[in-house]
Parts: sequence; C-alpha cells; structure tokens
Amino acid sequence: MPLLLLVSLLWAFSFGLIKHLTAGFDGAFISAARLGLALLVFLPFLRLRGIAPRTAFALAGIGALQFGLMYLAYNESFRFLKSHEVAVFTLTTPIFVTLLADAFDRTLRGPALGAAVLAVLGGAAIVVRSAPTAGTFTGVVLIQLSNLAFALGQVLYRRLRATRPELRDRDVFALVYLGAFALTLPVSLARTDFAALLLTPPNLAILFYLGLIASGLGFFLWNIGATRVPAGTLAVMNNAKIPLAVAVSLLVFGETADLTRLAIGGVVLGFAVWLAERRPPQRSSL
Repeated sequence: MPLLLLVSLLWAFSFGLIKHLTAGFDGAFISAARLGLALLVFLPFLRLRGIAPRTAFALAGIGALQFGLMYLAYNESFRFLKSHEVAVFTLTTPIFVTLLADAFDRTLRGPALGAAVLAVLGGAAIVVRSAPTAGTFTGVVLIQLSNLAFALGQVLYRRLRATRPELRDRDVFALVYLGAFALTLPVSLARTDFAALLLTPPNLAILFYLGLIASGLGFFLWNIGATRVPAGTLAVMNNAKIPLAVAVSLLVFGETADLTRLAIGGVVLGFAVWLAERRPPQRSSL
C-alpha cells in the first residue's frame, strides 16, 4: 500500500497543475504529450526478448485502454464540467474496480464491495457540496467512461501479471505506454493547431511534471502497487488522491476547504482501508 499512497500524493499535485493547462490547450494534445514523455522514460528499459507477440499486444492494449482512452475522455470532460465536478465524478472508479474484479472471478465479495462503497462515501464527504446540473450529462458520461477505462486496465494488468510472474514490470511497461501513446497521438494530430501552439516555460514545466513524474513514474508505481494489494484495497486507494489533493490545495496552492468534511472523509477512508484488508478469522482444526 505505500506505493499507492506515494502515487496518490503525486497525483494530488496534478489536480492543481493540470487546471492551468486545460484552459489553453486541447485535451488530446495534453494526453499525447503526457503519454509521449512517459513512454520516453521507459523505452530504455524495454526488453522484448522472451516476450511472446500476444503478450506484447496485450500489454499495449491494456495501456491504450487504461491510460489512452482514460486520458482522452478525462480531459474532454473539462469542456463540460467544472474541475470540482470532475473530481466528484471520479469517485465511482473504486466501484468499477471492485465490480470488474468480481465479474472476472465470477464472485461477489461483500467486504471488498463494502470498502469500495465506503471509499466513495469518504470522498463524497470531502468534495460533494451540491448536486450536478442537468447540463453536465455529457461530461458525466465522459468521466464515467474514463473511470471505467482506468479501472478495467488495472484489473486486466493484475490478471496478466498473475499469469506471467516471470515478467518484470520495468522491462515491459514501455509497451503499456506505447499503446496509450499510439491511441492519443492520432487524435491530437487531428485536433491540435500546432502552428498556433505556444508553450511557455511554465507550461513546459507542468507538462514535464505531468508526463515524467505523474504519468511516467506514477502509473508505473501504481500498477506495481496494484499487484501487491487485495482488490478491495486497490479500490479504496483509487480515492486516496481526493483528500490528499485537498491537503495540497490548502498547504501549497493556498486554497480553502471545509476542514470538517476533510476530517470526516479521512476517517471513512481509513476505515475502508481496514475493511478491505481485514481477513476472515481462521478456524482452528480439531
């Protein structure tokens, strides 16, 4: 779980930083730039020897889904939703993680599902202040598509790694980013007016942080951490970035927040982590 906490902190900074970019640049360009930089980070570590073509294509497909489609839908949702509304509607990600994991396993784990629901409630206690308007429907659909893509990618990566334990994450992760970049680049080329594109040094600094740190290092560590925790804990940690993002906004970006909501949400999230990791008591043999 420490890896998931570290990545959640990295992503908490991303909320404040990406807000400065989405107002001036197309979402597809931001997606392709982030993922292209992340791909450059892991290309030197790529080791294709011993990897079957089917496995390589599966990794690229997971990346196209988990990161490529997720980012395209996520950034597009900012055209229809305010930033705090985007944060609110990402709360369904852990529900998707738990339900998808159960669907693949053909089972229904009550504690894991309960932990996911508690995670949603804990995040909602922090960020939900008013009901969304009817005009946000398109944005809601886009962000739910983003959440579903990210959740399904996590579950699929966990399952693939479970069947191929000999693979090392750093050796193959460039394939994941390659799939994501291959999906976002054509969309960016079709939509971005590169002749009018003006990137200032602050813009470049933010893009490098988002691409190299938040996306490159962050998603790599997240998928490693996802293989080391139960599905219920993974579902809960998908929302850990929300209270962390509030704390970063208070301490770094000088924003204000309801401290009571923050405290209540933190307690609920903490209980959800405990519930997700709790094991049923073992019966002693007679």
